[in-house]
Parts: sequence; structure tokens; C-alpha cells
Amino acid sequence: MSLSIQWLTMTTMLLSGIGMGIVFDGYRVVSDELKINRLWIPVLDLLYWIAATIIVFQVLSSSNEGEVRAYVFLGLLIGICLYYWLFSKITMKIVHVLIGTVRAIIHFVIHAFVLLVIKPLLLLYRISRVLLAFLRAFTIFIFKIVLQLVRPFWKLFAWMTKPIWKPVVRYWTSRVNPIIAKWRLKERSLAVRERAVRVWERLMKRKPDSDDDHKGNE
Repeated sequence: MSLSIQWLTMTTMLLSGIGMGIVFDGYRVVSDELKINRLWIPVLDLLYWIAATIIVFQVLSSSNEGEVRAYVFLGLLIGICLYYWLFSKITMKIVHVLIGTVRAIIHFVIHAFVLLVIKPLLLLYRISRVLLAFLRAFTIFIFKIVLQLVRPFWKLFAWMTKPIWKPVVRYWTSRVNPIIAKWRLKERSLAVRERAVRVWERLMKRKPDSDDDHKGNE
């Protein structure tokens, strides 16, 4: 392996170490801001190291075809130490600023949505309810006025058509009502008959019991 490839590999490992530190600090800050349960921290740390190992191996494969030498670990160690010495605090501040910015944007979007969509819809709903109530009251008022205006004409129409509908009413009262009355009498007679049958059955059940009691006394 040539010296230039070795220096390239060491440089990529150094940058990989810096990247691992940036991602780790960012992950820690985000987990603290999201109030993740401490029981999940070891699991997330394990996932982080698995992902970091896979990514570093992919970078190593692209730089020197995956050959693992001492300078590979040296480059990673130098990159991690250099990051925590120079860039860790800056990275954490930047991540905090980014989280605050994202929260502010989300809050602004929600507030704008409520102000521009929800509140106008609620106002439109209230206005429509008031209009519907007004239309309902106005319709009832107009309907009453129309009834008062139509009432004399209705009486006149009833008086003019009295020779037509009065015989119909007489026929109904003289023929149909007696039939309905007979049907009701029939229903009542059936109900009385059913009650009598039930009473008779109860008496027949009690009679053998009373005979058995007399025989026992004798």
C-alpha cells in the first residue's frame, strides 16, 4: 500500500472520528430535549455504535479496500479526541439552536393554522348558526302570516264544498264507525275469553292439590 493511500485512509478515519463525535453529541442533546426514558439510553447507544461501525467500515472499504491497520484506529482516536477538544461545545450549542428553531417553526405553523383556518371556520360556523336561526324564525313568522291570510279563503272553500264533503262525513260516521266499534268489541270479547280460560286452568291446577291435602289429613 502506497504512502499516499495510507495518508488518505488516516485522514478519512480522522474525519470519521470527528463525524462520530458530532453525531453522538447531537444524539445526546436530542434525547435530553425529548425526555427519552433512561432505560432506552443503553439500547440507543448500542444502535449508535452498530451504525457507526458499519459506516466507518464502508468508508474504510472505499479508501483502502477494507484493510485494517494500526493507523486506522489511530486516525479514529485522533479525530474523536480532536472533536471533543475543539468542537464538542460548539456542536452542542448549534444542536440546541437548531432544536429551538424547529420548535419555533412548529409553534408558528400551528399558531398560523389556528389563526388562518380554525378560527375562520369557527366564526363561519357561528355565523351560519345565527343565520339559520334567523331564517327559521322568519320562516315561522311568514308561515303564521300566510295561515292568517289563507284562513278566510279556507273557510269560504269549506262552505262552498260543504255539499260535497258533508255526505262523506255522514257516511263515515254512520257506516265505518260502527264497524270499528264492532272490531273493538270483538277484541274485548277475545280478551275476556282468554282471561276466563286462564282462570279456569288455575282452578283446575289447584283442585288436585287440595284433594291430595284432604287425603293426607284423613
